[in-house]
Amino acid sequence: MVFMSYLGSAAFYVPLLLALFWCVAPRLASRAAVVLLFGAAVNSLLKLVFHAPRPYWTDPNIQGRQSLSSFGMPSGHAQNSVAGWGFFAAQTRRWYLWAGAAAVIFLIGVSRVYLGVHSTGQVLAGWGVGLVVLVAALGLEPIVVPWWRRRHLAVQLALSLAVSLLMLAAAWGAARPLRDWQWPQAWAEAIRAAGGVAEPVTLTDSAQASGALCGLLMGLSLVAWRGWFDPGGRAWQRLTRLPVGLAGAAVIALFEGAAWCRPSSCRRCSCCG
Repeated sequence: MVFMSYLGSAAFYVPLLLALFWCVAPRLASRAAVVLLFGAAVNSLLKLVFHAPRPYWTDPNIQGRQSLSSFGMPSGHAQNSVAGWGFFAAQTRRWYLWAGAAAVIFLIGVSRVYLGVHSTGQVLAGWGVGLVVLVAALGLEPIVVPWWRRRHLAVQLALSLAVSLLMLAAAWGAARPLRDWQWPQAWAEAIRAAGGVAEPVTLTDSAQASGALCGLLMGLSLVAWRGWFDPGGRAWQRLTRLPVGLAGAAVIALFEGAAWCRPSSCRRCSCCG
């Protein structure tokens, strides 16, 4: 079940998308990354809106097999599974790939309930939000992408920043009622018992997701302006590009970790929850 949960996490999607971008299909990887990052921003916003507890925080009979101090509604893993696996399944008409994606999505949701970090309702909500994000992305892509490409590069960069700031502003509005919010003692004790820390509610997760989305949109706009990236070449040439991409991701993760994480709360991010 831990492995199935991993298949719905950012720790799985990021290396997969990097390998896909550098070695196989950069356009497909880019489209999937936009869907997942936009979904992450939406998920961090909804977690602030609902600020609902995880099951093991409120029920002593449920063992929390992961230490998480982000809110539980909706499930980020369940949402990611529908948006991510569903997006890739939508690129084909082969029924067995659709069936495989559906099985993975279902098992990821089950794994979150088994680990005690989400209720069935939170998983169902995550699936629902992920489906909305996926359908919206597939439906709007033929309209938005050509419109975006017709804009001047400077306008594209400005729009990237504007989208990010709008998502962050929405999260700020959702967090305002929680300024003086205090953790219920039972929730805080359950988090500490699982090895976590009940920290004040902040916009950290929303800022991470919104900032990453802004950087991705700007980067893709620049790549498209330069004529895109050709992943062609022999197998060994494709594979040699991968360490470059992974090294870049490692540098980003290093700076991100230094800016946002502390050892006591390094597994608190809602994008993986």
